Amino acid sequence: MTDSSRFSYDVAFSRNIGWVTDDEQGRLRNCRVAVGGLGGVGGSHLLTLARLGIGAFSITDLDTFDWPNLNRQAGALASTIGLPKLDVMAEQVRGINPDCDLRLLPTGLNTENVDHFLDGVDLYMDSLDIFSLDIRRKVFARCHEKGIPAITAAPMGLGTALLVFSPDGMSFEEYFALEGYEFEDQILKFIVGVSPSMLQRHYLLNRTSVNLFKRKVPSTAMGIELAAGVACSAALKVLLGRGGVRYAPRGLHFDAYQNRLVKTWRPFGNKNPIQQLMFRYIRSLLRKNA
Repeated sequence: MTDSSRFSYDVAFSRNIGWVTDDEQGRLRNCRVAVGGLGGVGGSHLLTLARLGIGAFSITDLDTFDWPNLNRQAGALASTIGLPKLDVMAEQVRGINPDCDLRLLPTGLNTENVDHFLDGVDLYMDSLDIFSLDIRRKVFARCHEKGIPAITAAPMGLGTALLVFSPDGMSFEEYFALEGYEFEDQILKFIVGVSPSMLQRHYLLNRTSVNLFKRKVPSTAMGIELAAGVACSAALKVLLGRGGVRYAPRGLHFDAYQNRLVKTWRPFGNKNPIQQLMFRYIRSLLRKNA
């Protein structure tokens, strides 16, 4: 009989064994994962990986919880409104694993602290706000330079789209090809790049709810949790070096509303003619309904 008053890593994460070996669980315990942004997918990524038994995290957010976060963000409760997302999520991680090594960056990510944020990191989980493209590009560039794999999974309606970037493969900049475009077009190219199949476009009921100029896009809890499940499954495979990983320019999109899984492949990324057509098509739809 275990002592219920004391935390034991081996006991706490024993139900992972079977899907991972004892040796692999030990390796996960010694991994450090960086999670950039703790609203939306970031909070769910963090808690899922904490329950997987990841032993160390570098986490950052400079925002506080607000009422519109309640529909999807892991740390958003009536009791946490107005509290820093970083502090709330750090407390939740420590509640799962009191021994977890947490490196907190309360000022958010910037060019001065990116290297500190990524120091000693085995994997980067992208969860920055969709509109934080400048710093996202810098983080992905440093990951590529430092040899750190990076994962981005975007909630798309009632589904998620996944891209994994290998430091030995196609870079974020090569794939998304954002240089030279206006900010709103960069955001749209990011969305189309993450989700080449754009499955979610078939059941968006109100296109005016997507307003890139006002930095507003709809999101659901189902999309967030599916993103965490898909992204963290990819994280497990990357960290343990097992299982097939689809690296960019390959990706996948699972949509639970349409019961569809699409494996995407876009050679040359957003420079692919299919991507260019999709970009122009979606842009025309949004401008028509603006």
